[in-house]
Amino acid sequence: MELEQVVYSNNFGDLNLTGFENGKLFIFQNDTIAGNYHNEEVAVTVPDLPAHNYLKVTVDILIHDTWDGNPKDGVGGPDFWYMGYDSREIFRTTFSNSPCESTYCLYQSYPNDYFRQNVPKSGAVRTNMPGLCLFGAFQNYTTRYSISKLIPHSNSSIRIYMGDELMAANSPDPLCDESWSIANVEIIAIQTN
Repeated sequence: MELEQVVYSNNFGDLNLTGFENGKLFIFQNDTIAGNYHNEEVAVTVPDLPAHNYLKVTVDILIHDTWDGNPKDGVGGPDFWYMGYDSREIFRTTFSNSPCESTYCLYQSYPNDYFRQNVPKSGAVRTNMPGLCLFGAFQNYTTRYSISKLIPHSNSSIRIYMGDELMAANSPDPLCDESWSIANVEIIAIQTN
């Protein structure tokens, strides 16, 4: 027998940042979202969890502007995004918003852990949004992903953290060059027998 209970759900529509560290809100495409972040970490702490032995954490993120994916040039990449809980990182990947042509392609690792080579926007749930800043006037420069992780867990509280390590050494305005935001967070407590 399996019991599931949503213990936290936030799409930021009611401007609620309770339990958030480094929470900030803004409007993008007529939706209120958390962000935008560049070389920052954000976390949410959820106390008073019911009895459980797993948590399913789903985060919808928006990757804005010129993420370069996997290059190891120390100038434009690699562009990392990571997620963890308490003090344990559970996922580290890269994203790329660059066009991919036969002669030029900046590969990303998502939906796999770093260092896999997947074409830009692999695993995305939406790709046709305009950029946020540097490419704000151009379609296809914000990409939405829905990332779900099932983690073994039984403590009465959890701290979920997300962050990035972005390389934008060639940009006069790194935050405008590449950033990310959170559109939704959902945590489900699962009790299995």
